[in-house]
Amino acid sequence: MKIIDVLAIILGGGKGTRLYPLTKYRAKPAVPFGGKFRIIDVPISNCLNSGINKIYILTQFNTHSLHRHIYSTYSLGPFSNGFVDILAAQQTMENTDWYQGTADAVRKNLPFINEIKAAYTMILSGDHLYRMDYRLFLEHHIKNKAEITVAVKPVSRPDAGHFGILQTDEKCRIVQFVEKPNSELLDKLKSPGLPDETPFLASMGIYIFATETLHKILEQNPSDDFGKNIIPASISTLNVCAYQFDDYWRDIGTIESFFTANLELARFQPPFSLYDEHAPIYTHARSLPASRLENCSLTQTLLADGCHIGESKISESVVGIRTIIQKGTTIEKCVIMGADYFEQVQPEGSPQLGIGQNCVIKNAIIDKNARIGNNVQIVNRNQLKEYESELFSIRDGIVVIPKNTTIPERMII
Repeated sequence: MKIIDVLAIILGGGKGTRLYPLTKYRAKPAVPFGGKFRIIDVPISNCLNSGINKIYILTQFNTHSLHRHIYSTYSLGPFSNGFVDILAAQQTMENTDWYQGTADAVRKNLPFINEIKAAYTMILSGDHLYRMDYRLFLEHHIKNKAEITVAVKPVSRPDAGHFGILQTDEKCRIVQFVEKPNSELLDKLKSPGLPDETPFLASMGIYIFATETLHKILEQNPSDDFGKNIIPASISTLNVCAYQFDDYWRDIGTIESFFTANLELARFQPPFSLYDEHAPIYTHARSLPASRLENCSLTQTLLADGCHIGESKISESVVGIRTIIQKGTTIEKCVIMGADYFEQVQPEGSPQLGIGQNCVIKNAIIDKNARIGNNVQIVNRNQLKEYESELFSIRDGIVVIPKNTTIPERMII
């Protein structure tokens, strides 16, 4: 594959409050998804599949597991001049603050960006699920002689209020950009040539800059954020174009969207496929054994490696690596992340790692290394939308059991 002259910068995100408690012990891009992957694997895989092999990842909060995953997974080898490297927030003699926003994070790393001498710099978000050939994105940027190009997705009116909405002219040049507009503004932001069902263009938080332009903008404009500040301010003075993306794309930065995206992967014909041999999603190679099932019933379930499941019923769920589920248990519409290790010795007085016997778990996310005792019911008994406790959280009606949590026998949630 031809390597293209682009430096990719993946933004590691802030504190990840919208994904809490999954971000209690890890950065947002390090959250497991799809049974065996991490969220960060998506933009990195898109880069590698597009011939982009110079990749910086900007990180700040709860970075240990993310750093470990990156360095144990993405070694591009001695015969490549590419890299996947981490630029963690740090205090220097010139800068004593942490990253204040997306633009500020890139600005603080301009010396590293300039060292690469790539003609183009691409800014990517670390919490989106999609598959894009960035070569087509770059071709569109060059063809339109753009100084900035923003990837956009047509969206409906109910969805438009959640995104930065931009308006283009007939030549795809952006003429307006409003972050999360209210209903009154929306009618003035329709772009030409779009269907009635999706008449608005939402920013995907993906940008291509001519590197020289990026450097000048960040030096001249002290604003902290691309979407709120930099892009809107550039429209009047620069050629800022839109690149329309019509395939699957989902922001998985909230508990509800993360949960839904995972369950979609378990469908017989998922809207986002993990089975594309021409553009695979890469992740850490663990050399795990095949999963072992004993007289189980599995319906519309995505099952990862290294699991042991005994006489249980599982439907519409994602079951992650090294998951242990004992007999008599029923799982419905759940994301079970599995475990980081195979337990050799069970701690005295504690349930076995995994899910015990005769449990009922519905509409829940079970984070890694959880211990669920026998006869436990996780069913949101009181039908709560939001709740917070030491042992579990409820977000948008979804019960979340945090990493390393122990749920005692016979507990009903």
